Amino acid sequence: MRKLVMLAVAALVMGLLAPAALAGGEVRRSGSCSASSNWKIKVKPDNGGTEVEFEVDQNRNGQDWHVILKRDGNRFFSGTKTTKAPSGSFEVRKMVNASGGTYTATAHNLEGSGEVCRGRASL
Repeated sequence: MRKLVMLAVAALVMGLLAPAALAGGEVRRSGSCSASSNWKIKVKPDNGGTEVEFEVDQNRNGQDWHVILKRDGNRFFSGTKTTKAPSGSFEVRKMVNASGGTYTATAHNLEGSGEVCRGRASL
């Protein structure tokens, strides 16, 4: 009987801890931009902070895009990226010294197409 009680307590403790461990995992989202391009965003915990990756695949090399990354509405990156061979895509990878939150990425094509990509993921 004592062993049965100990097993039940252990199962209860593991059941309570497992969702917390899963909640801290990587989150990926993807979607279409306003024209023919596609975007992907990935956020994951990393040493007490958060690693954020944002990619736009346009299938066209040499296109400049202005990119803004935000955490909970606060900008932590702004810059220009250029699509490159072989896939005609670019990627931005940044570390944020904070955990959790909602991460948004916006990219505007600067080459005249006016295409816009918007992605969002929450930890």
